[in-house]
Amino acid sequence: MELILCVAVGILFSVGVYLILSKSLLKIILGTSLLTHGVHLLVMTMAGLKRGASPILGDNSGSYVDPLPQALILTSIVISFGITAFFFVLAYRTNQTTGTEVTDDREGGEAANE
Repeated sequence: MELILCVAVGILFSVGVYLILSKSLLKIILGTSLLTHGVHLLVMTMAGLKRGASPILGDNSGSYVDPLPQALILTSIVISFGITAFFFVLAYRTNQTTGTEVTDDREGGEAANE
């Protein structure tokens, strides 16, 4: 199971980096979103996939699942949702101001000064 998740993390990272290196703002936003999902899977995989009881210690304290990675991932999901929403608003405002979503077509950039 860990091997399948490692392959999924590699695919998410590679597609995310490919999208971040593009010139379109929406592709950059989707790339950062895929990278954060890859990090979530990586943290869950590195924590170890165990089948056991609930994370509450009781009479079967030897087979519980560690709740800390799940709490960290939940916090990271909330933060990445906020950052993605901010990126969408920023891209919308950039599109209103410049009239394009492609980063090379902006007015006043280095290409316009040459």
